[in-house]
Amino acid sequence: MHTLAQLQSGELSGITRLQISDNLTEFPAEIFTLADSLEILDLSNNQLSALPDNLADLVNLKILFCSNNLFTEVPTVLANCPKLEMIGFKSNQITTLAENTLPLNTRWLILTDNQLTKLPDSMGDLKQLQKCMLAGNQLTEIPKSIQHCTNLQLLRLSANQLTHLPDELLSLPKLSWLAFSGNPFCQTITKPSNSSNTSNKIETVCMNDIDFHELLGEGASGLIHRAKWSTNYAQPKRAKGQIVEKNIAVKLFKGEVTSDGYPKDELAVCLKIGQHQNIVNTLAVLEDDNQSGMVMNLIPKKFFNLGEPPTLQSCTRDTFKEEFSLPATSVLNLLIQVADSMEHIHQQGFCHGDLYAHNILINKNDSVLLGDFGAASCFKDLPKKQQKLVTQLEVRAFANLIEDLLTITQRSAMGSYLSNTFKDFVDYCREEDDLTFTEIKAELIELKEI
Repeated sequence: MHTLAQLQSGELSGITRLQISDNLTEFPAEIFTLADSLEILDLSNNQLSALPDNLADLVNLKILFCSNNLFTEVPTVLANCPKLEMIGFKSNQITTLAENTLPLNTRWLILTDNQLTKLPDSMGDLKQLQKCMLAGNQLTEIPKSIQHCTNLQLLRLSANQLTHLPDELLSLPKLSWLAFSGNPFCQTITKPSNSSNTSNKIETVCMNDIDFHELLGEGASGLIHRAKWSTNYAQPKRAKGQIVEKNIAVKLFKGEVTSDGYPKDELAVCLKIGQHQNIVNTLAVLEDDNQSGMVMNLIPKKFFNLGEPPTLQSCTRDTFKEEFSLPATSVLNLLIQVADSMEHIHQQGFCHGDLYAHNILINKNDSVLLGDFGAASCFKDLPKKQQKLVTQLEVRAFANLIEDLLTITQRSAMGSYLSNTFKDFVDYCREEDDLTFTEIKAELIELKEI
């Protein structure tokens, strides 16, 4: 984090990344003294409502963040910026995105948590667009021109006012990660309930029942803590009134809307998916006056994240820790379990929407736990054709996962054979139109038996 005083003194000359949060009400003119070097400009958490007309003088600017400000429209000056490719205006008061406002180089667009009611037809001109975050707006439709965004891979449309999903959107050739919960066409089927397809009885607990410990992690929708739960539910055979403690993890939701959608929809999906040996299971709903969340099984310490989230550079693809690698046989074991998890999720009528290595936990015994259902959506009530298209998107995400894992697969005689087979399997997943995870799992099991 930098200060306005540092900028004005000339101390920051030559830097490539500038981040200032100082209750700014106007764009500091001194930023233009950095035009020769500045590539990333982060002015989030200020009081800005406009950008200067000569913003394009920042000739090397590639990334602009203006989240948590007071913008009511996406500034049209962005279109003139020659290298700008990542744009973030999350949590403003934006109602307008005018035609031809976005530069044609746009690769990553973040307009989460605003008040947009319409997207411009010129969205179709963004041939480089890979990731588009639009959750938490008031959109009622998606322009047909979206069919021309042939490089689009990740799209968040949750928590809007959409009455349907257009076929043009679902038919995009690279779209792999899609979230659409919390819209009128699927709102009623993601409400939490103790429904018959949930294999465990869901309790409701309050903050007083839980003893919180250290922070374990943070996702788009909330903070995850290790905790202890004082309850009879953990061991129901004990005498009434005898309190027992259970080690748990608690996810505390951050707010009403996240980059993936409504936390309440994430909770509803977790409850309805039910229990599975390779899924992080939900035990209870946390309800309090000022806080909502969910209680989950505490994951053993020996589990760790398979991958790291995408970077600003990789955009939609996961990364991995340096020198981390896995035997090809381990990769195969992991893929079988992931396919089994996805088969279960789809059988319950849901799609995961965020099938990535960074949402998969593994241990040294090749055991898998799939988590983070913030982008999950219910697709069972969509038209049959669209159900197949959504399934195809998830299969494509699985192909991307295999492709990413190939970069960390150890080389050996067996490894070379399996790696070549995995490459063929990636093509198989991308080219087959009606492939299901039941079929994928069967193919992988057969490969293991060779």
